[in-house]
Amino acid sequence: MLMEVTNPLKKKTKWLLPLVFALLISSVLILFTLFSANPFHQSPEKPPKVPVFVESKLRLPDTRPSSRLPRLAYLISGSSGDGESLKRTLKALYHPLNQYVVHLDLEAPAEERVELVKFVKSEPLFAEVGNVRVIVRSNLVTYRGPTMVTNTLHGAAILLKEGGEWDWFINLSASDYPLVTQDDMLHTLSTIPRDLNFIEHTSDIGWKEYHRAKPLIIDPALYSLKKSDVFWVSEKRSVPSAYKLFTGSAWMMLSRPFIEYCLWGWDNLPRIVLMYYANFLSSPEGYFHTVICNADEFRNTTVNHDLHFISWDNPPKQHPHYLTVNDYQRMVDSNAPFARKFGRNESVLDKIDSQLLGRKPDGYVPGSWFDGGDTNSTSSPYTITNITSLKPGPGAKRLHNLINNGLLSDKDFDMKHCI
Repeated sequence: MLMEVTNPLKKKTKWLLPLVFALLISSVLILFTLFSANPFHQSPEKPPKVPVFVESKLRLPDTRPSSRLPRLAYLISGSSGDGESLKRTLKALYHPLNQYVVHLDLEAPAEERVELVKFVKSEPLFAEVGNVRVIVRSNLVTYRGPTMVTNTLHGAAILLKEGGEWDWFINLSASDYPLVTQDDMLHTLSTIPRDLNFIEHTSDIGWKEYHRAKPLIIDPALYSLKKSDVFWVSEKRSVPSAYKLFTGSAWMMLSRPFIEYCLWGWDNLPRIVLMYYANFLSSPEGYFHTVICNADEFRNTTVNHDLHFISWDNPPKQHPHYLTVNDYQRMVDSNAPFARKFGRNESVLDKIDSQLLGRKPDGYVPGSWFDGGDTNSTSSPYTITNITSLKPGPGAKRLHNLINNGLLSDKDFDMKHCI
């Protein structure tokens, strides 16, 4: 009986061991096949790492020089009595490639603002090209308060929405005037990167810390229909610790990507800084400077110049000197494309027209698009002829010396951003 029990066990063990061994060998071979380098097997690519923060998903457009001619977007602002000066500045700056927004603030009489609208609508050239717009719902603007900043943002927003393609935004007043032609300007700017921001700035705010940053002011233009001076709050505040304050000129040429950054809102910094500057005396001299120098995407795009010739007292006062014929040669020697501040119908403007711009009284500045003939003729083909061809003159050389041979060729240029 015992032999009959043990024989089946031996038989079972005899085939079970080879089976287990075969299974082990098969498992090893399968694992080896899966994890070994197989030239016929392409492992799936790893998915790109998704940024944690939405801001890091954004990519700025390529703004290097391109074959397309640059285009400029101008905001020209004025107040009561500035209507005729604004028209003259607009004509001296006009080029069909550019975009323009003009604004007379609420302090200007309604008749003067209506007259500006009629002028833009009735000018044959503007009607033909369609690149001049008037801010009809005027803003009340106080230079010493934040309303000049909000008006600048308003004009820039209109140009982004309705102005098509443009590369730089320039804010001017009716008391500004060009020292070069727009052909000179566009020709020179076509040679530089389009992400550059020309904004005079410094972090050394000095006396402004105690006289502008720490005091609190209220601008009545934020809530009133009549302009009056700002008034002061007795309380003081400390200097911000979340960002660093910068100050500089209120006049600038800003790149389209930076204007979009200030307006589109993918980052909260522009709004936070705007709220801070709502109670800051002379906020136009600090808002854009503080935003650009605290934004990593833009702080290395700054060029420390406002592209203006301005005659100041030493030390500077609230307003610069009015320019006259006595300042003419200094204006030319500065190589700047703009100058300010000019009185209404100042005789030096006639000299600039005749000797620098080639502009006839009440006319436009000649260029490749216009030979200096009758710009009021509705049958003239100047609006559609040679618009993309430029005819730079002596002003282009002066501007090239300022920007290319001066500002951008400085050996310390890369070290002077936002210092």
